Amino acid sequence: MNSQDQDFENLLNYLNCSRGIDLTGYKRNSLKRLTSKRMQRVDVASYSEYLDYLQVHPQEHENLFNSLMLNVTAFFRDRSTWDFLREKIIPRILKQKDEDEPIRFWSAGCASGEEAYSLAIVLSETLGVEQFCQRVKIYATDFDEEAINQGRKAFYPAKSLEVIPEDWQRKYFEPKGYGYIFDNTVRRCVIFGKHDLLEDAPISKLDLLCCRNTLIYFNSETQAKILNRFHFALNPSGFLFVGKAEMLLAQSSLFAPVDNKNRVFIRLAQANWRDRLVLMSAGGNIQASKMLTINLRLRDETFAASPIAQIVLDKSNHQACSLFDLNAQNIGNLFSELELSRQSPQLQLAINRVCEKPYRSAIANLELKTTQSEQNFFDVQITPLMEGETKILGINISFIDVTVYHNLRREIDRYSRELVAVQEELQTSNEELDTTNEELQSTNEELDTTNEELQSTNQELETMNEELQSFNEELQTSNEELSVRTEELNNASIFMESIFTSLKMGVTVLDYHLKVQLWNNRMSETWGLHIDEARDRFFFDLDIGLPLEQLQSIVLACQTEKNDYQEITLEAINRRGKAIDCRVVCTPLRIPGQQQGVVLLMEVYEK
Repeated sequence: MNSQDQDFENLLNYLNCSRGIDLTGYKRNSLKRLTSKRMQRVDVASYSEYLDYLQVHPQEHENLFNSLMLNVTAFFRDRSTWDFLREKIIPRILKQKDEDEPIRFWSAGCASGEEAYSLAIVLSETLGVEQFCQRVKIYATDFDEEAINQGRKAFYPAKSLEVIPEDWQRKYFEPKGYGYIFDNTVRRCVIFGKHDLLEDAPISKLDLLCCRNTLIYFNSETQAKILNRFHFALNPSGFLFVGKAEMLLAQSSLFAPVDNKNRVFIRLAQANWRDRLVLMSAGGNIQASKMLTINLRLRDETFAASPIAQIVLDKSNHQACSLFDLNAQNIGNLFSELELSRQSPQLQLAINRVCEKPYRSAIANLELKTTQSEQNFFDVQITPLMEGETKILGINISFIDVTVYHNLRREIDRYSRELVAVQEELQTSNEELDTTNEELQSTNEELDTTNEELQSTNQELETMNEELQSFNEELQTSNEELSVRTEELNNASIFMESIFTSLKMGVTVLDYHLKVQLWNNRMSETWGLHIDEARDRFFFDLDIGLPLEQLQSIVLACQTEKNDYQEITLEAINRRGKAIDCRVVCTPLRIPGQQQGVVLLMEVYEK
């Protein structure tokens, strides 16, 4: 690990310790890109410097968190996948339900809520609004609390509704201000809340879990942990709806694809109770008393269902009852009184020895007569049941029926000689097969590695695509603001131009260096000099019929703060060569933060 990577890890550790923001499960490349973007905005060059900056500016933590949480979402994102969900998956879910049975959906990583409300629209259209409100609960969760609050408000700009059909827009959205708000009746069934996919217990008993383009931000180990939680959250026939870059190839034991193109998967059943307990205990939902009850029941059911005949002195299981004609009436009798004891004095002697010295004993190939009047052979295990180290509570006697094995053993001896020759041939074939299998396994591993690399690259590209989309939205917002400002400036310019054009006086504005900045049409008509010829030229260098040298003193005086107003009437000659009197009013032009210019107003009187 180089120093730059170490500095970045130190930054992540600081965020976890100081703010409780654990980003260790996220992909490093994506985190680095987003963090670097934020560093550029505050003009910081390295991760170590940015760590110092965070410590000095606490408010920057929120800005960084908002930069890292890319809330890229939309209504009915990837419309074809939503059509598949509405036409194929929702009907399958409803078919499995009774008419009054509740329906539970979860939108994990919902950002500002567009996908949760998309689910609400689809279900409302399928069930009807009344049935939807009675039966459906949609849980919308995200780690970003600001995005969750935006989802609760359900207020969206008109542009985000463009992908929604017009009849759905009219039905589910009401105009408000400069945007639209989602229908309040349907919105009550969408429950928003903050949720950490890695730390918080999953929502359970779900029919559909929608988590689109959220897993791509996590590394493979974290993805596997989250998918295990998703598997627990879903009903046995529940569906998982993910983004287009999430293939779940590494989790084939948890989910099976319903449609790979549309990224819909169905939950596979798994009877791994230990994993379930580990998962639930991580969420703090398992109590010790419940576990004890489950274990006791599991023990009893296992004993009763065992295919091996067993006798526990004071207890018996079903297989033993069937083989040795035992029933509930025999409970409490001495073992020596049973027909089983009379058939085998050897068994009685072994039990007596175990009672005297509590060690496990075994009898091989014990011949006994069963209820079917058949002579069977059993391997018998006699095990003392102890309380502490010395006190015997009882004895467990297990009967393993080896009759078939006993009968077959003689035939096996005959077949063994024939098998030797066959085994030699098989050995040769096996060696060849092993070689072929090794080559195939090597090829398969290479393909798996290539496939994982492609999947990782695909997820990385999707992550970058979402980042670019987020940046594009920011630029688009800035462009819209600039367009509004430009339009305002154009309107102001047109307004000012109209004023200057409407004035019957000539107007010119000079900057601090007495260069022409504004020259209205009246000035052009009077002196025959167009605005393009006059702009940015030194006023007293202009060749017009006005004695400019007589204006220098009042213009210079007007630039001082003591002289706010100057006026003079001069004899002049207009562009047609006629003698005129020109009344010139000079006022200072004061612009905050800039040096003072001059405004000249000229009113012409013909002689």
